Amino acid sequence: MNALMTGEITLVTCIIWYVIALIVGAIGGAVGGIVVGGKDLGNDLAAMMGGFFGPIAAAPGVLLGLIILMFI
Repeated sequence: MNALMTGEITLVTCIIWYVIALIVGAIGGAVGGIVVGGKDLGNDLAAMMGGFFGPIAAAPGVLLGLIILMFI
């Protein structure tokens, strides 16, 4: 946990940041789903679909960013 505060990129910090990115992606996808399709599909269904598809968009970008940061 000390490596997380000092800014070092280790396997543990990669996993922690990846999990945080998946959670934030799910929240962002749910909000985006409500904004885009809440009127047509209903807010509950749109939020559930956005929550499933949000991490799919966030995961590759965050993983690629963490890999690049490990080599810098």
